[in-house]
Amino acid sequence: MRDDAFSKRHPAVNFAFFIGAIICAVVIQHPAYLSAGMLCGGAYYLLLHGRRGVKMVLGMVPVFLVLTAMNPLFNTYGDRVLFRYFGRPYTLEALLYGGAIAAIFVEMLLWFGCYNAVLTSDKFTSLFGKLIPALSLLLVMVLRMIPNLLRKGAQITEARNAIGRGAAEQDTVKGKLGEGMTLLGALTSWALEGSVVTADSMRSRGYGSGKRSSFMIYTMTGLDWGLLAALAVLLVGMIVLGDRTAAFTPVLNIAPIGGRNLPGFLCYLCYLLIPIALHIKEAIQWRISISKI
Repeated sequence: MRDDAFSKRHPAVNFAFFIGAIICAVVIQHPAYLSAGMLCGGAYYLLLHGRRGVKMVLGMVPVFLVLTAMNPLFNTYGDRVLFRYFGRPYTLEALLYGGAIAAIFVEMLLWFGCYNAVLTSDKFTSLFGKLIPALSLLLVMVLRMIPNLLRKGAQITEARNAIGRGAAEQDTVKGKLGEGMTLLGALTSWALEGSVVTADSMRSRGYGSGKRSSFMIYTMTGLDWGLLAALAVLLVGMIVLGDRTAAFTPVLNIAPIGGRNLPGFLCYLCYLLIPIALHIKEAIQWRISISKI
C-alpha cells in the first residue's frame, strides 16, 4: 500500500468514514449517488494500490456490464420494451435496475478493498480492544486467516508443481480431484497446527488470567476531531438536503439531481472525496517543501 494521508489519521476516523460509505452504498440506489460512489471508490483504490490496483479496477467493468445485462433476462417487469427474446420482453426498467444492483456490488468491492488496506488489524484491535477485547481478537484472527490460507495454498501449489505433482500434471479428473484433496488436507493440517501453536502461545503469556491492558499508539488530534465533525455534517446534509428517490418498478421514478436536491448530492460527493482530498493536500505540501530545498 502506498503512503496515504488518510491512512495516517486516527482509526476512529477511518472506521467512521468506511462505515458511512459502505452503508450508503448498500441503501442508496440512485444512479447519480452510485456513480459517485464507484468513481470515488475506484480513484481511492488506485491511490492506495497504485499500478497493482489497475487490474482490479478494470476487472470491475466487465463484472458491472454482465450483471447489468443479466437482470432483464430473469426479470421482465417494466413497460418500456427494448426488444424480445424467445417471446420474453427485455425492458428498460429491468436493465436500469440491473445496473443499480451491479453498481452496488462493484462499489462494495471497491470500498471493502480500501477498508482492508487502510484499517489494518492493529488499528482495529486498538480501536475495539478495550470495548470488546475477545471479539476484536477473534475478528482479527478470522480476517487474517483467509489471506494466510490463500498465501499458504499458493506456496504448497508451487512446491508440488516443482516436483511434478501439481494438478496441471494430472491427466484425469480423478487425479486432479485427488491433488485438490491433498492440497486441502495440507492446508487443514497447517491451520490446525497453527491454531494449537497460537493457543499455547497465548496461554503461556497469561491471556485471560487477569485484566487486559491495551497499548494505544494512536491519539486524536485536532484534525481528527475536525474530520469526524465534517463526516457527520456531510452525512446529515446529504440526508436532509438530498432526494435519493430511485424507483424502477412498476413506474420508473428517479429524482433529478438539480435545484433543491443538488446540495444533498454535493454533500455526499464531498464526503466520499475526503480521503482523496487529504492525499492531494499532502502531495501538494510535499511538492512545495521539495521546491524550497
